[in-house]
Amino acid sequence: MRLCKLGSTGLEIAPLVLGGNVFGWTADRDTSFAILDAFVEAGFNAIDTADVYNRYAPGLVGGESETVIGEWLRARGNRERVVLITKGGLAMAEGCEGLGRDYLPRACEASLRRLGTDYIDVYLAHAPDPDTPIGETLEAFADLKARGLVRHAGCSNYSAAQLREALDPAGEGGARYEVVQPRYNLAERDAYEGEMEDLCAARGLGVITYYALAAGFLTGKYRSEADLAGRARSRVVSGFVNPEGLALLARIDEVAARHGASPAQVALAWIMARPSVAAPIASATSVDQLRDIARSVDIALSAEDMALLEG
Repeated sequence: MRLCKLGSTGLEIAPLVLGGNVFGWTADRDTSFAILDAFVEAGFNAIDTADVYNRYAPGLVGGESETVIGEWLRARGNRERVVLITKGGLAMAEGCEGLGRDYLPRACEASLRRLGTDYIDVYLAHAPDPDTPIGETLEAFADLKARGLVRHAGCSNYSAAQLREALDPAGEGGARYEVVQPRYNLAERDAYEGEMEDLCAARGLGVITYYALAAGFLTGKYRSEADLAGRARSRVVSGFVNPEGLALLARIDEVAARHGASPAQVALAWIMARPSVAAPIASATSVDQLRDIARSVDIALSAEDMALLEG
């Protein structure tokens, strides 16, 4: 399988990253292991998670996803085959949040324990911290790198202005963000395209996008209010079930028919075709779902396809 370089990190990743947000939540331990096994056996190598997955789900406290991945890594003995991406900084408990020099190292060390590893390939600030100067955050990342706990630093959910501020002082003793994880998909393009995309390209940043299937809307499963009934993500997906969203699904269906592909495969292939993006993140709750999204790497969209999808 073709590997692509992740910005200036020197890491090479396959063009699809497995999202670990479902592990220990909607995918139990055994199912998670089966999905992870199938993912690696198919030639993929990068897994994305976060310490807070899935603190916000009923009955969970956070850390479940990292714990499952850590158990799988130990059981399979394949840590060196995997590019491990995780995130920190969001609230894990009262007083345990932020990107300051006091908490960020503790968050990282807790992730390392759950993951059962002594280093994280890419460690991301999960979201901006308005209460901590960016210089302090970058120094905290630099210390984690100097200790060998983190190999590359990055950020998620930053605006273009926030990212530019983080990059400007990077030569003053702090780490440099090398990887960016924006929310980006065919139904939500404005936040990344334009200023943010231009900045990432100009600074040589590795871009891995999340929410690639718009909470499942771009799989084509949700086309009416009836389709949403009883679904766990109905409130989120309902925002896409409107005339504009349904017109987008119709265009995706047309391209999918040309390629003998599923809507999800086309939606992922479209992101992969963006020159500035290294890979999208997609999750699966079954091996069958994984096999479906994995086939997206084999779809070569034409210029005509791209124009139709982008409306």
